[in-house]
Amino acid sequence: MKTAIFPGSFDPFTRGHESVVRRGLGLFDRIIVAVGTNTTKSYYFSTEQRIEMISKTFQGESGVEVASFDGLTVDFCKDNDIHFILRGLRDGKDFFYEKNIALMNHSLEQGVQTVFLLTDPEHAWISSTIIREILRNDGDVSPFLPDGMVID
Repeated sequence: MKTAIFPGSFDPFTRGHESVVRRGLGLFDRIIVAVGTNTTKSYYFSTEQRIEMISKTFQGESGVEVASFDGLTVDFCKDNDIHFILRGLRDGKDFFYEKNIALMNHSLEQGVQTVFLLTDPEHAWISSTIIREILRNDGDVSPFLPDGMVID
């Protein structure tokens, strides 16, 4: 069984994230959406809220699991016998940032490969950072979130 981890802070989880996971299921038997803690970020939603939102998005989808983790992504991979990291790329800026992380992860653990999927064009401009700003100003973010996801 081929398993990949799709790590991120997902604050919040967007239609773009959802699309990457759904398309990734064509490559992997199982994808673990792993909500990580980035020590350089402050979060709008708690880890528990993010896990709940993502779990509801993939409710009934047997190939998708949701987990949380602290520390390095490659350590999560080693601890769970995972050999693939799935990442979505919106633009060139994402590519250069993610390429460096992928190279570092590979140097830390040669048995872990990063697989990149380009974000669908209709989602390429959606960013969790912008969504949080809309939320802080009481705007409607529903067009940017997976169907049925409700932000309280």
